[in-house]
Amino acid sequence: MARQLGVCAEMLWLDKPIEWRISRLTEMGFGVGLWNWPDWNLPNISRLGATFTTINGYIEGRLADDAGAELLLKSAAKAIQIGKQLGAQQYNLHGTGLGDAGLPIPHLGINTPIMWPKAIDTLNRICDLAESEDVVFVLENLNLMDHPGCLFNSTKDVLSLIAAVNRPQLRMNLDLYHTQIGEGDIIRWIQACLPFIREIQVADNPGRCEPGTGEINWENIAFAIREMGYDGLITMEAYAKQDPMAALIAFKNIFDVP
Repeated sequence: MARQLGVCAEMLWLDKPIEWRISRLTEMGFGVGLWNWPDWNLPNISRLGATFTTINGYIEGRLADDAGAELLLKSAAKAIQIGKQLGAQQYNLHGTGLGDAGLPIPHLGINTPIMWPKAIDTLNRICDLAESEDVVFVLENLNLMDHPGCLFNSTKDVLSLIAAVNRPQLRMNLDLYHTQIGEGDIIRWIQACLPFIREIQVADNPGRCEPGTGEINWENIAFAIREMGYDGLITMEAYAKQDPMAALIAFKNIFDVP
């Protein structure tokens, strides 16, 4: 993938219709990330000419139990059909299903040894589905402050699962906001995950607003990413501290550098 900048449409211009937000991002040259596609008028959205870089690859389901795995496979199959209507480039997963306020379903909190082989098996089944449909899923890391009780949340857990599956249909969505809260040491984690990364997501901490509003040294991180040779998708999954346009300009100025 050539370097591409994307933006989560559902986190900016919260007072505007989603169609307006998608159109504005497209006019500015950004790809569009979309979480909650069941909430929107998909025929309208599909006619906007947007490049949908990432959409949610499931609505319900889990990795580490039989019933959850069946729900996940069914939900992922539906997401693929939605994504094909939109021309989506990839489909996002988490370590477990998320409900209201990002809380996991069910709220377990601890990865037990028996969960790991089941999660790997479920992800292999996801890869079988993806291979048959010629699509790619990405698995995203989270953090336990925003998502308490979430299984397979950490950068280490997500990297371990993807490396164990080791199939091209499953790559990593490395969310640096979550890595900063969960582990820190961002640049070394990027290097460790690099062989599997298909998307990097950014937001500053604290606040989950655009780069430059918190404690993270984004200029150093952007330089390190370029030095490592990563030229794939970078997405701002962040709120605007104040003005959305200023947030987008700040993001672009840091990461849209040859």
